[in-house]
Amino acid sequence: MFAVAATKLLRRAWFLSASLAGVAALCGQPMATVSPATLYTEFQQAPPAAVMDAIRGETEAIMGRLGIGLEWRSLASATGSEVSVQLAVIRFQGRCDVSGLSPHRVQPGALGWTHESDGVILPFGAVDCDRIRIFLQADLLGVPAGGRDLVFGRAVGRVLAHELYHIFTRSPHHSPEGVGKAAYAVRDLLAGRFVFDSSESIELRNGQPRVETTEPTH
Repeated sequence: MFAVAATKLLRRAWFLSASLAGVAALCGQPMATVSPATLYTEFQQAPPAAVMDAIRGETEAIMGRLGIGLEWRSLASATGSEVSVQLAVIRFQGRCDVSGLSPHRVQPGALGWTHESDGVILPFGAVDCDRIRIFLQADLLGVPAGGRDLVFGRAVGRVLAHELYHIFTRSPHHSPEGVGKAAYAVRDLLAGRFVFDSSESIELRNGQPRVETTEPTH
């Protein structure tokens, strides 16, 4: 279901983007950024309302600082006839809640990822709620029970914003600091504030990937 619906939306988005780019080229003018971007979501298991509110709130706060609005839609409601100039399709894997926490500290692996085809970043990816919860669980136990949904949902929103960074810039690269860095520490996901650094902000506003100026190290 996820792959079929995402593919239909992707075809529509690519067709419209190519059409608009052609018009802009004929006019000799750069394309203006179209906002808001459409974000289609699919949850393996529906999150509690408080967690969902925190995910949305944090993601919109991070992206909104750059002037990027988000229009949230359920992937299940997509018909394939929708038109979006800029879109992302994200699947949330596992349980997006804070039940069953353990005091053990675990390094669970990647918290989220985007998909590529022939080196091109595609506009869909995944956020793994189980891995995020396991990564944070020991510290979440130190948060008052009434505030855990907020703190956990905010962390999920930060991972989501990271994946949107890759999708909207069409770049696999990372920065040394901020939301776009390659690996997160627990403190990054639990801090009171976590934002993109200046270079990422420029990329997202321009909608263009970063041009590497140095040779890669091996």
